[in-house]
Amino acid sequence: MSVPRFWRAIPNRYNLIGSRCTLCGTYYYPPRVVCVHCRRDSRMDQYTFAGEGVVESFTEVYSTSTAFEREIPYILAIIRLDEGPALTSQVVCDPGEIDIGTRVRAIFRKIGEDGKKGVINYGTKFTPI
Repeated sequence: MSVPRFWRAIPNRYNLIGSRCTLCGTYYYPPRVVCVHCRRDSRMDQYTFAGEGVVESFTEVYSTSTAFEREIPYILAIIRLDEGPALTSQVVCDPGEIDIGTRVRAIFRKIGEDGKKGVINYGTKFTPI
């Protein structure tokens, strides 16, 4: 299997798939095989997040690699999902449309590409609700 095909086969690459502890109910993103609270006393089940949450912190990025030149400036935020885990992701919006506490939802967008004729990488970004 080629590297790009292998990378695309990872389910949580294109979805918000994490895990949930069956004993204490704690959610994790990215997925974990062991709960940090219960250790090996419980089982972890796969969980697909609803994809909505709240912006806890954000910044405008003005300097980046050549892959993102046309997107400058862009918003990078720490998002607390409704189920509990926090993650860092780009928020697709104008800088004036975001603030701490803004509700956001996950969207599927182009993340970047490897060279001018390379593989296009897609993934999850967020947008205000």
